Amino acid sequence: MEETKRQEIEKKIKQTINKVRPYLVADGGDIALKEITEDLIVKVELQGACGTCPFSLFTLKNGVEQAIRKEVPEIKEVVATNQ
Repeated sequence: MEETKRQEIEKKIKQTINKVRPYLVADGGDIALKEITEDLIVKVELQGACGTCPFSLFTLKNGVEQAIRKEVPEIKEVVATNQ
């Protein structure tokens, strides 16, 4: 992937993460972008309460992933590195 395109995608992902972050922080958690793979899989780390919550997979797939894919439709999947 061309570097400018990669930077554009990363910027959009970070902006989207910053939009959902307040909801995670309100529940005692947080999220950090760890990696965007060449095949457009976004790897994040769920932190704090979100890292150990039994509903973290639901939050990841139905909250974080949907928000990111809405803004960056090229993304194939969002996965947690600590799951």
